[in-house]
Amino acid sequence: METELTNSIDCLNKGGLILMPTDTIWGISCDATNSNAIMKIYSLKKRSLNKPFITLVSNLFLLENIVGEIPEKIIKLIENEKKPTTLIYKSGKNISNKLFSSNGSIAIRLVKDIFCKKLIEKFGKPIVSTSANINDEITPENFSQIDAKITNGVDYIVDLKKKSNLKNPSRIISITDNRVFQIRG
Repeated sequence: METELTNSIDCLNKGGLILMPTDTIWGISCDATNSNAIMKIYSLKKRSLNKPFITLVSNLFLLENIVGEIPEKIIKLIENEKKPTTLIYKSGKNISNKLFSSNGSIAIRLVKDIFCKKLIEKFGKPIVSTSANINDEITPENFSQIDAKITNGVDYIVDLKKKSNLKNPSRIISITDNRVFQIRG
């Protein structure tokens, strides 16, 4: 795992794209503060700019750095949740503006996957994640189903979990004025 972490961090630091397993699916990732790298993902996926990507964080400190103070009930919700959970916040900071929706909201997931968690912790910044498919095509359940346009379009492919099925959509929760609304899951 250490070689994969080192190679992934090197790629992220150079503004590159990595293809990696996450706690939900195989995803395309980059530095969430690098707008040029994020634009490479939009281009690779042929995705409209009005469909922003999820930002992945490894701990509450990184989450607070993006969304500000987190209410205690939200912290308890995050810490007690067993299923991957994506939080929709009405605003944020310290990440690329390419990750905000037209209404200013952002989607963030606190990862539980060991590789993702270690990668983000060692990188020291949040990363982007989006499904490893061309826009509007089926999300691959395992590495062998990923289109060659994607595998050829990234700068580094993490050599972990290539034989595992990873179609596990996250629960989606919207947080507005300290109120919680479940959207999916």
